Amino acid sequence: MSMKNELKDVIAKTQDLIKAPSCYAGLKDKAQAWIDSIDTKDEKSNAQAFLTELEGDITPIDGLVAFAHSDHAKEIFGEGQPAFAKHADELKASGAKYCDCAACAPGLEILKHKDLILK
Repeated sequence: MSMKNELKDVIAKTQDLIKAPSCYAGLKDKAQAWIDSIDTKDEKSNAQAFLTELEGDITPIDGLVAFAHSDHAKEIFGEGQPAFAKHADELKASGAKYCDCAACAPGLEILKHKDLILK
């Protein structure tokens, strides 16, 4: 795959991350700022800010499990909380290291291309 096509794939994954309901506004803003700055003088600094934020926001599996069993998760998910907690437990039991939500999953894929993003 050419570098140009690879970058298009990373941008698409970043757009998926931005659209994810589980992605918080600060990360969405940094992701969009990077996309908007591609091929400008601000690209590298925005890329670094985005990647730094992303690295800190992907939820490790133990954090996901703790959250899934918390009172806060009960407030958010209501009757769906037990199923969410079961999913988190099964994910951990399968050997997963990180959350698999609609933000974390593409985030992990994006980080695999860190060198390309920081070009």
